[in-house]
Amino acid sequence: MKWRLFPAARFDELAVHWATLHASGPAAPMLAPAFVSALLAQFGTGRELLALCEDRAGPCAATVLAPQGGGRWASFQPAQAPLGLWLQRPRLGTGDLLAGLAGALPRFVLQIGLAQCDPLLLPRPVDGGRTRSLDYIDTAWIDVEGSFDAYWNARGKNLRSNLKKQRKRLDAERIATRLEVLAQPRQMAEALVCYGQLERAGWKTREGTAVDAANAQGRFYARMLEDFAEAGGARVYRYWFGHRPVAMDLCILERDTIVVLKTAYDEAVGNALSPALLMREEALRSLFDEERFARVEFYGRVMDWHTRWTDQVRTLYHLNHYRWPALARLHALLQDSAAAPPAIHNGA
Repeated sequence: MKWRLFPAARFDELAVHWATLHASGPAAPMLAPAFVSALLAQFGTGRELLALCEDRAGPCAATVLAPQGGGRWASFQPAQAPLGLWLQRPRLGTGDLLAGLAGALPRFVLQIGLAQCDPLLLPRPVDGGRTRSLDYIDTAWIDVEGSFDAYWNARGKNLRSNLKKQRKRLDAERIATRLEVLAQPRQMAEALVCYGQLERAGWKTREGTAVDAANAQGRFYARMLEDFAEAGGARVYRYWFGHRPVAMDLCILERDTIVVLKTAYDEAVGNALSPALLMREEALRSLFDEERFARVEFYGRVMDWHTRWTDQVRTLYHLNHYRWPALARLHALLQDSAAAPPAIHNGA
């Protein structure tokens, strides 16, 4: 195996290596070349490295790394990336690949961190030697199998009853609902403008995290969705109350997997109606009827609303590789000590 290092600004020029590895593994839209390219274009600092590994059989691993200082490197991880940017040929040893990468990186390397790994895509290695993993978050997904009616009847009674009451109210008020699906490249820019308007009207504006066509986040989603749409890999679900858009999902898809990246809804609708839930019920019905996808992925921390839609949960993890086994053990001790509850002392 031989690792080669390049400025990450050359990603598009060298993307065939990345694309080969991406095609050889499970479906993972957020690790597709179009996603990585858009991330680097908007959030790269110029300090990132593209690392490519080959053996006699061809490309065997690839990653984008950012220096962390003090002999540490980590996978390039903007907030818009649900998973760490690491690909490898199935059944290769991740620890061996990381050891080779550590030897190829410039200067003295103490630690390489791969953030937000998915055990479905990269099986979690057993701790030992110079490699150690730790839990990141639990994430939820929906298995799309059987009929929608069977899936829906397995949901909680409160969810089904609540949405049924909301639809009756909308009918009584003569508010027509409509689910629109946008998938063409020419539709993405307008969809992002509409999505940004929904976010900016709500709490994300107060926190400064709302998507806007004029900010880096908005430019990232616009470019990425357009690039995915060119290959038939983007969908934007938009839900209407009459002539008013009230909820949207930004999604990307690959093979048998569709990922809901972001959701926005009109907070001015009020607490009596849940446009995002109404939209998701109709969108899921259409996905079951389509019989194309095996999974709907959310790739965010499990929230209460996720558990209304699914019982399926798995744990994403961080993976660290250290220069010496002793350093791995020391880091583990420090982390365990920091996570331990404080001692309780009796008396004054």
